[in-house]
Amino acid sequence: MEIKAFIEYLKKEKKTSENTCDAYRRDLRGFQRFLNERGVSEMNNAAASDIAAYLMEIKNEGMSKATSNRKLSSIRSFYKYLQSIGQLQINPAEGIKSPRIERKALEYLTIEEVEKLLNTPDDSVIGIRDKAMLEVLYATGIRVSELIELKVKDVNFRMGFIACNGEHGRARIVPMGTIARRTLDDYMLNSRKQLMKDKDESNSDGPLFVNYTGEAFSRQGLWKILKQYGRKCGLEEKLTPHILRTSFGVHMVQNGADLKSLQELMGTEDIMAMEIFLSATKNRIKDVYDKTHPRA
Repeated sequence: MEIKAFIEYLKKEKKTSENTCDAYRRDLRGFQRFLNERGVSEMNNAAASDIAAYLMEIKNEGMSKATSNRKLSSIRSFYKYLQSIGQLQINPAEGIKSPRIERKALEYLTIEEVEKLLNTPDDSVIGIRDKAMLEVLYATGIRVSELIELKVKDVNFRMGFIACNGEHGRARIVPMGTIARRTLDDYMLNSRKQLMKDKDESNSDGPLFVNYTGEAFSRQGLWKILKQYGRKCGLEEKLTPHILRTSFGVHMVQNGADLKSLQELMGTEDIMAMEIFLSATKNRIKDVYDKTHPRA
C-alpha cells in the first residue's frame, strides 16, 4: 500500500514521468520481496542493515554499480516520503553510501558537427520538416519523446517558446532561438499542409510534426530519419536519439549557463545528474590550456 501511495505522490506532486515511476515501482517491489524473505513483513520496519544486505545481494548477482545506485536512490526516496507523511522518524537509507562508479565520457557533437547535421536536409517538403525537427531538438534540448508528443497548440510562435506537458519529463516552458523559430514557420507554411493531405491541418490539438501520412511520428520513425541524416553527413557512428539533447546541454554550459537553469530547461529532476555536463567543460578548458600555454 505504501508503494502505491508513494507512486501516486510522485505523479501528482512531483510530476514525475511514467517511465521513472515504473522504475521506482520495480525497484521498491524487488526490495519488498527481499524484506519478506528476511521475515520483515512491513517496509517501514526495515533497518539500515536490511538495505545493506539487499545491496550486497544484488552486487553478488552481478548487477552493475549504476543499477545498485539507482535502486538505493529509489529506496532512499521512498523512506524520505514516509518521513514526510509522519510514518517514520528516521530514514534507514540515509547513512548508506552509494557505490562509486566510473562515469563514462559524455558523448556529444561539436558545434561544427551540429552545424553540419542541421544543414544536411534539402528544400523539399520532407527536408523542410526534417530541418525544423532537428533545429527544434537542438534549440530546446527536449527529449525525442517530447518532440513527437508536441501538439500545434504547444508552440507559441509569436513569443518563441514551446510547452512540454511533462509526460516524459517535468512540465515546463522552453524558449526557442531565432533560427529554430524561422525553420518552424517555414515548416508550418510550406510542408505541414502538404503532409496533412486531406486532414484538418488547422486543428491545434493535432501533432506538430507529422509523417508522410499526416500522423504523429513513432520514436522508431524519428530515429530512422536521424540515422539517415547521420549517414549523409558522416556522423552515423556518433548520432543517437539523445545526442542533440546532450550537445545542447554541453554547449549551454560551455557558453556560461549555470546548472540550475540548465536543469529547468532540460526538465531533469536531479541536479546532481547535470554535473556530468561540467566534465565536458573541464576537458575543453584543459585542451585550450594545453594548446595555448607556452609551458603546458
